[in-house]
Amino acid sequence: MTADRQAGAPADREPRYFEDYAAGAVYTAGAIAVTESEIIDFARRYDPQPMHTDPDAAARSRFGGLIASGWHTGAMMMRLYADNFMSPASSLASPGLDELRWHLPVRPGDVLSLRVTILEARPSRKNPQHGVLRSLVEVLNQTGAVVMSLRPVSLVRRRPDQENDQREA
Repeated sequence: MTADRQAGAPADREPRYFEDYAAGAVYTAGAIAVTESEIIDFARRYDPQPMHTDPDAAARSRFGGLIASGWHTGAMMMRLYADNFMSPASSLASPGLDELRWHLPVRPGDVLSLRVTILEARPSRKNPQHGVLRSLVEVLNQTGAVVMSLRPVSLVRRRPDQENDQREA
C-alpha cells in the first residue's frame, strides 16, 4: 500500500507485512458515525458521568451538550484501526502506546475517521521474523479536526519470503 491510499475493508485488501510499511507513509480510513444512543449506552456501562449519560445535565455542563467518553472514542478508533489498518496476516500484538490525548469532544452526529502516520519501521532486535512499527494515530471528525491521538507500538510479522532470506543470511 502506498502513502495516502485509502485502506480497504479487511476482506478486500491484500495482506500487508512489515516490509510494506515505510517511515513517513500515511494511511487513512473511516468512517464511523457517532450516535446519541451509542454514547449513552457505552457510558452507562463503562464511564457513567453525566456529560456522557444525561443529555439534560450535559447541556448544563461546560460542554454544552452530550459528549462521548474518551474511552468510547478509543474503542471506535480501535475498530477503525483493526478493520482498516492492521493486517490479519501479520499483526502480532502491541506492547503499549504513548501520549494518548483527547483533543476535542466527540458529539452525536460526528463522523470519525482515522489517519495513521508511520513514524518508524525497524526490524525487531529480539526476533528477526518480526518488525516494530511506531506510528501516530489520529482520530478525525467530519471537519478534519483531530479529536484524539496516540502513539502505538505494533509488532508485525515479516513477509514469509523475508523470514527465509533472514535465516539463509
